[in-house]
Amino acid sequence: MTLELSGNAYLWIKALHIISVIAWMAGLLYLPRLFVYHTQVEHGSQASEMFKVMERRLLRAILHPAMTASFLFGGLLALDLEEAVWSMGWLQAKLLSVAALLTVHFFLARCVAEFARDENKRSENFYRFINEAPTLLMIGIVIFAVIKPF
Repeated sequence: MTLELSGNAYLWIKALHIISVIAWMAGLLYLPRLFVYHTQVEHGSQASEMFKVMERRLLRAILHPAMTASFLFGGLLALDLEEAVWSMGWLQAKLLSVAALLTVHFFLARCVAEFARDENKRSENFYRFINEAPTLLMIGIVIFAVIKPF
């Protein structure tokens, strides 16, 4: 089933998709960096409480809405794809990478909840490492969507 968007509507939806993905990626790249700094302060300290507020606001005000908008506009674009495209390897690889990015998103949301309860057990180095996952997935997604290597 194709939606068959008109030229102008398609471009607006594509622009909104790109904008929402940029906002989502910004949050996914910033949140683990906040965790790195949060691990360096004492539980219950003023700094720890400030990080909890920053992490919660980033998740609720930027990450969740941007992720939702990315899926909404991306879904509309997907409905406009011809049936034959759905069996192409590049699209399947892109969607698999997007699913992995979604997994990272919800893992980070769980980390926000753990920090809020002062139950974080992961190290600063762990968060430095996990900070690279969204970047690597983003690179793959862009290459699959633009280059369409297979």
